[in-house]
Amino acid sequence: MTEKSKILIIGGTGYIGKFIVEASANAGHPTFVLVRESTLSDPSKSSLIDSFKNSGVTIIPGDLYDHERLINAIKQVDVVISAVGLAQTQIVDQVRIVAAIKEAGNIKKFYPSEFGNDADRSHAVGPAKTVWATKAQIRRAIEAEKIPYTYVNSHCFAGYLLPTLAQSGVTAPPRDKVVSLGDGNAKAVFNEEHDIATYTIKTVDDPRTVNKSVYINPPGNIYSFNELVSLWEKKIGKTLEKVYLSEDQVLKNIEESPFPHNLTLSILHTVFVKGDQINIEIEPSFGFEASELYPDVKYTTVDEYLSRFV
Repeated sequence: MTEKSKILIIGGTGYIGKFIVEASANAGHPTFVLVRESTLSDPSKSSLIDSFKNSGVTIIPGDLYDHERLINAIKQVDVVISAVGLAQTQIVDQVRIVAAIKEAGNIKKFYPSEFGNDADRSHAVGPAKTVWATKAQIRRAIEAEKIPYTYVNSHCFAGYLLPTLAQSGVTAPPRDKVVSLGDGNAKAVFNEEHDIATYTIKTVDDPRTVNKSVYINPPGNIYSFNELVSLWEKKIGKTLEKVYLSEDQVLKNIEESPFPHNLTLSILHTVFVKGDQINIEIEPSFGFEASELYPDVKYTTVDEYLSRFV
């Protein structure tokens, strides 16, 4: 049996990063996490860091901006996964990781921080357009340096949207009224975070995924907003009042909202109005669908996820 790749995760204490660290360790990969000194001394992160250590994860102090430490961390592993956050500076500063990987010369695959819509096939407006353009820019930098890659398009984080049915200003799924962006018919994909991480780690030593995009579109997680609401209504035995915002109104709201609300709204516009997550014909020339590559993964369906809130 071939030895499992050593994996370095950058941004491993962040939202999706911590799930990727856990999945990597659980799958038996020697797992390393680059952690900023300020995070190591942050009391709110201490239990997470302890859980990493208890799972056999190696913590390496450092960050994107310490080139020597970054190089030294990269030289200890085979694969680098970036899970840095959506903050504009962090996304664009992944060029530092690309440069360090090129200099180190030992990495067999790099995963830039994607974990959302396909950056090359987006109809985003406003702040989301800038974020997607920056992600595409990082892709081009990777390709220009001929660094082997996998791009993971994980679409919606279930933990962000399903507990509220994508409604703003609430903390639980609504039981009276829902607001839909657009006509509610665009299809979206809602994936549980552990599953996103599991699929990501599955691709690490899979030669089929080298220089490809992987789309996490399991059939049980593809719903339009109207279908999502209908599923929830069946679970609670009640019909909700539905308000539909035209695309013009959504665009006006994006324009008039302060940051970061305008960023959130502009991302939701790509999902629920433009249908960017499902409007892609996935072809073997550029990518694969994850649940077809790995039918053995038992993923959490949207139906199962929403049952938690009944």
